[in-house]
Amino acid sequence: MFGLGWAEVGVIALAAILIFGPKKIPEMGSALGKTLRGFKDELKGVRDEDLEQDRQDS
Repeated sequence: MFGLGWAEVGVIALAAILIFGPKKIPEMGSALGKTLRGFKDELKGVRDEDLEQDRQDS
């Protein structure tokens, strides 16, 4: 996991809670998840378009 151990992840989580507050963390996680899902879907769409273009060129 990017060379991070459990201690480092714990320190980062604690810092995030102190900075943003415990009420904001779930909202931020949800927003990050939606963003990553959208990015993944767009990449899949581009890949599918490239494969279709390659099939048409053959």
